[in-house]
Amino acid sequence: MDLQAFWLTLRLAALVAAILVVVGLPVACWIAYSRWRWKFLAEAVIGLPIVLPPTVLGFYVLVALGPHSPLGRGWQALTGHTLAFTFEGLVIGSILYSLPFAVQPFAASFESVDRKLIAASATLGASRLRTFFRVTLPNMKWALLYGVLLCNARAMGEFGAVSVVSGHVRGETNTMPLHIEILYNEYQFMAAFAVASLLALLALVTLIAKVMLERRAAE
Repeated sequence: MDLQAFWLTLRLAALVAAILVVVGLPVACWIAYSRWRWKFLAEAVIGLPIVLPPTVLGFYVLVALGPHSPLGRGWQALTGHTLAFTFEGLVIGSILYSLPFAVQPFAASFESVDRKLIAASATLGASRLRTFFRVTLPNMKWALLYGVLLCNARAMGEFGAVSVVSGHVRGETNTMPLHIEILYNEYQFMAAFAVASLLALLALVTLIAKVMLERRAAE
């Protein structure tokens, strides 16, 4: 079994989850508390990857990262290479695909926090930032962990979108799902079975952790 695909998948999942916490929390907070009339449009756009075919999303990301796009040209001028078919491009594609799986549970958790606690913190003179870290965040810690876990699972198991963006560069962009396809096409069935079994084991561990978090949050 190629351990490069294994470590690449873990690195991708960890990085995507970390970025989605930084990006997803402010977006989820805005969705939960904003009274903007057209907020539902933003929610629909964020949730689009859930219903959009993964290959379609991957194609759009590939076009956006290509050498003829403003982003692609800027990245090439800065680094000397394109974003498409690189690990960085893979990260961007995975973030876009996994964004709703982070934002939606985060937003639901923000909405579940008792507004009276937030109001009491403000009454006692705490700033919004202090209230967020001392009141809001502790009351949504299980949902935060759940969102991180879900993003990890999506990044590890996604095939369609990353298949288009990755270019199947062996050792650089082939995650475990993509590596299974490569091994299968090369008639290396036992190796493909080994990688698939490892991926299934990781999925099982993720589901067990998910159930434990749900039970802990319900207590």
